[in-house]
Amino acid sequence: MNRLFGSVRSRATLGATLVVVVALFVTGAAVLQALRSNLTAEAGTQAEGTARAVAAELAARTPYDQLSGLDSKSGPVQVVDEDGNLVAATEDLRWISGTVTDQVRPRPSSSPSPSASASAPPSAPARDDDDDDDDDDDDDDDDTEAPRTPGTPKAEESEPSLAPGETGRQTTFGSGAATVDDDTADYRFAAVDVRTHDRGLLTVYAGAPLAAEHSAVRTALTVMLIGFPLLAALVAGMTWVVTGRALRPVAGIREEMAAITASEDLTRRVPEPETHDEIARLARTTNETLAALETSVERQRRFVADASHELRSPIASLRTQLEVAAAHPELLDLDGAVEDTVRLQHLAADLLLLARLDAGERPVDARVDLAALAREEAAGRTGVTVDAEPAEVAGSRGQLGRVLGNLLDNGRRHARETVSVSVRREGDWAVLTVADDGDGVAEADRERIFERFVRLDAARSRDDGGAGLGLAIARDVAVRHGGTLTAGAAPSGGALFALRLPLAPVT
Repeated sequence: MNRLFGSVRSRATLGATLVVVVALFVTGAAVLQALRSNLTAEAGTQAEGTARAVAAELAARTPYDQLSGLDSKSGPVQVVDEDGNLVAATEDLRWISGTVTDQVRPRPSSSPSPSASASAPPSAPARDDDDDDDDDDDDDDDDTEAPRTPGTPKAEESEPSLAPGETGRQTTFGSGAATVDDDTADYRFAAVDVRTHDRGLLTVYAGAPLAAEHSAVRTALTVMLIGFPLLAALVAGMTWVVTGRALRPVAGIREEMAAITASEDLTRRVPEPETHDEIARLARTTNETLAALETSVERQRRFVADASHELRSPIASLRTQLEVAAAHPELLDLDGAVEDTVRLQHLAADLLLLARLDAGERPVDARVDLAALAREEAAGRTGVTVDAEPAEVAGSRGQLGRVLGNLLDNGRRHARETVSVSVRREGDWAVLTVADDGDGVAEADRERIFERFVRLDAARSRDDGGAGLGLAIARDVAVRHGGTLTAGAAPSGGALFALRLPLAPVT
């Protein structure tokens, strides 16, 4: 189970399906509520029309037994007087709830007017024994909006007075149930007041069936219960397929990376999909990382090979001199042995510094005046001139001194007579240049000379030319200090090396 839901494909499918299920649930509930409200409102409108039609007939002094709205086809209708007595009702009404009274058999008003008595039915049927408690309202709790009881203060406040023959403008709605002609159903009731000329204030209750609302809601609910799971399953299946296709290149990248790791062959590359999405960019970035790693490893291999070669020569020379001196003390070349030892020491120091730079060693955060450093490094060197203005930079004084010393040594080896050093400020940068009056560096070689163990003059001896690490060290130190080191042509025709470093912030 953990493995199944531990994949991106499974989590994406599960997440999309849950979102769809929640959205469908919320949407379905909203649709059902809206459908129920609309159909209930339509039933209320129908009930109000029936109630107002009966009220209009009552206002026109129509006798109770001639009211057209009392037909059972129009739904349950009750006419109630001010005392809550049922004075007229649908002929086949057997049971009712949700109105002001549950009476189903009319009875004369407790205080009828003479005209009302004359117009009442000649022989009103006696009330059933089951209706003794005619003032009880058994189903008030079932009404979401119980119809108003006639004669209450609310009615008096809402419609303080109705003229004889006038029908009230307000309609009160409620829900209930009724049995008409042995058919029990739910209804939406509307209550309308009417002031008659001879029978006082009457309230007409008319009901419209809610069967259409119940049927529509049941049908919609059935469709949702069947359709929503199918739709959620369809979304889950489509998400599973689409996510699988989208992640298929990732499996290829993973397999190729595993093969590269096992074979240690950094020349291999992961497959790049032809799409332009995030996975394609991931594959390209992975290949760029592999290329950079291959270059770094190859560089380290060349460095180790070159370092071994460079160390072999002075060590072999020193060993030879010591062996000769051991056999023939009189032939000991002490100056040569010392020179080889010093050269070996410098080479070891250069290799150690390069190893620290490759390891990402950060320079110390100290303030160094390049002008003072240039004069210090130039002191004691013949043919070197310095023209410098104060320019402070942040970094390691020892490493920056090593850069300037390497540049001066390189200039002295190639200069005919003089090497000039200048320091100036250019905006937020300090620029140190070292120029000689030698033959210069060809434009095609101005980047190659900064590679490790590179000597442009193959015939030049190692004693004169060094190991080819000075300029490489100088550029690495410049980069570690946030600057650059470039080679160009000097005005005198020789080589010009420009070191650019950011000025130290003003304190």
